[in-house]
Amino acid sequence: MILLTQALVTQPVQIFFIVLVIILFAPLLLNKLKIPHIIGMIVAGIVIGPYGFNVLDNDSSFALFGQVGLLYLMFLAGLEIDMYHLRLNLRRGLIFGILTLVVPLVMGVLSSMYLLGLDPVTSFLLGAMYASHTLLAYPVVARLGITRSPAVIIAVVGTIIAVIGALLVLAAAVSVRREGYFNIGAIGLLMLKLVLWVAALLYIYPRITRYFFKKYSDKVLQYVFVLVLVFFAACTAQLIGLEPVLGAFFAGLLLNRYIPVASPLMSSIEFVGNALFIPFFLISVGMMINVGVFGDTRTLGVAAIMLVVALASKWLPAWIAQRIIGLNADSRRVMFGLTTAHTAVALAVVAVGYRLEMFDERILNSTIAVILVTCALAPLITAGAAARLKVEMVDNGVDSSPAPKNQRNNNTLIGIANPVTAAPLVEMAVLMRNTRGTHHFYALHVRNDNTLKSKALSYNSMEAARKTGAAADTEIEILDRYDLNTVTGVLNAIEERDITEILLGMHRRQTVVDSFFGVKVEQLLRATNKMIILSRCFIPAGTITRVVVWVPPGAQYETGFNRWVRALSRLTRQVGCRIIFCCPGELQPLIRGVIYSENYGIRCEFRTTEGWDDLILLSNTIQDDDLFVVVGARGQSVSYHPEMAELPSFLQRYFAQHNLMMIYPEQFGEAPVLTSFTDPLSSDIGASPSSLMVNLRRLFGRLFRAK
Repeated sequence: MILLTQALVTQPVQIFFIVLVIILFAPLLLNKLKIPHIIGMIVAGIVIGPYGFNVLDNDSSFALFGQVGLLYLMFLAGLEIDMYHLRLNLRRGLIFGILTLVVPLVMGVLSSMYLLGLDPVTSFLLGAMYASHTLLAYPVVARLGITRSPAVIIAVVGTIIAVIGALLVLAAAVSVRREGYFNIGAIGLLMLKLVLWVAALLYIYPRITRYFFKKYSDKVLQYVFVLVLVFFAACTAQLIGLEPVLGAFFAGLLLNRYIPVASPLMSSIEFVGNALFIPFFLISVGMMINVGVFGDTRTLGVAAIMLVVALASKWLPAWIAQRIIGLNADSRRVMFGLTTAHTAVALAVVAVGYRLEMFDERILNSTIAVILVTCALAPLITAGAAARLKVEMVDNGVDSSPAPKNQRNNNTLIGIANPVTAAPLVEMAVLMRNTRGTHHFYALHVRNDNTLKSKALSYNSMEAARKTGAAADTEIEILDRYDLNTVTGVLNAIEERDITEILLGMHRRQTVVDSFFGVKVEQLLRATNKMIILSRCFIPAGTITRVVVWVPPGAQYETGFNRWVRALSRLTRQVGCRIIFCCPGELQPLIRGVIYSENYGIRCEFRTTEGWDDLILLSNTIQDDDLFVVVGARGQSVSYHPEMAELPSFLQRYFAQHNLMMIYPEQFGEAPVLTSFTDPLSSDIGASPSSLMVNLRRLFGRLFRAK
């Protein structure tokens, strides 16, 4: 080991270059050795740090970026939690949280008093160190995609309780040390501040976030806005006497609802954190570890006792919780691995004790040894168990159960008419992406001439679609087609790309005699039997509070029934809101069966409706932040009713300013489309006598009203 008084590299540019080299090559080298790259970052920090070869000094820059990385890690932990599964596992998480707080605290106090000979107050302070832990191995489970598993959610809830409890014990021990007695008033004041702080953020954050996202669509502004909220929560938590990590985590929970997993904003947040801030934190942890503490025999004895207590006191709660809750062995190991590492809070506790002369150098150095070993073991334990848990979840259909064969592959055609509507349509399509099979996206722009204006419009539309897809880490294949008309171009693309569903922007009426859906959409409905989705959303998808779906009687008999239920379920899951199905009673168990068989894990509710009159009553209950979805039907289909002829005018009259989605399910499977005998070139499906009478009645009604 080389010990120098001054680091070899002191220039900022060189320091940043060395850190980037470590971030780049540590995963590449350790992936070949089947070692989690987290360990590589920590080991690299030890090697280049002041206790290694002293290449870099653990100065204020590493303290700054390391603290930012820790807050970013906790923020991502809160942001990636599935709130639906969090509610389901909240009670079990509370059980584990109490266990992982009380068991280490009791074991730490007893071992400190009877094995290390410390006084009761100091023993309680050291017990707070054992009780606290950091989700250092969380990137491991995030990379494997099991953040929604019960074991991970329970561990996260347990972390919140353990850290809060450890900080309260720390405050009580410091109060006794300074004042000579237990000041229950100070603890009560801290609890009051905590309650008021939580209530204030619960009230402010949802409202300000919804307002900002509606007003500003620029992704850079949204990203900076999110970081401002995260660090404001961290700063205010620190001001009231809590750890900033709690503020960052709570901000993640509050913003979880407004940042869908498949959104471009989420991709930006994860990219910046995983590429820069979190690796900086891991390297800074390694730079704080002094491997020289293992040279002292007495320190080794104390370190051995503390290490045994630290590991046993975290394994025992995981084992007890497993027995109580009924989880398997791999879930127990994941819970144990996630709650094993001691870093920031443990350092804060021992630093306070050392400053108040409650701990000597042996305890301080032994704590460093505990941090070193637990930080090395946590990713290894978590990685092995998480990989097996992932396989079990896939085999049991809990995580990624495959859809039926005819629903496994999706090819979505997104009709892009102009650059303004391109981005919202692509975002909506990505939110409905099928993650349990292959899903290809095609952005189509059809032009009827080769003028410079048409070419420029096509190019700008395609660029907007491509950039939106790239921001969401989704490949969008661009289709710039010159054809006779828009409908013909869409139909040709459907046949060439084996399209399963078409997503279009909802037509906006330009003249009084113009229809609600527009001539092009009406022609397309008659010309293809594929599922067509018409979307018009005035607000960002992440700010939708409810998805209200009106389903007509007989919709279960359509060929595409399962497909549109799955599409809406995926949308609801990504957004994280509720979905309410307004449908007849016989449809409810069928819709529920599709959702539960696919394990989407969404909050679905049902309202019993019977006919057209109930749809009219819904107009009074749809709010500005709702997405109203109407499941329609083509003429002569099983679920078509004569009253549906009035649907366009009804939607125009009552829902002109609401977020609206119209779905026409797939029909006939792969059967050819029937054409009209009287006009074979129109690709029209003949109107039924009942619908014809309705149309005639509407026509005469308009003529008399015009007079």
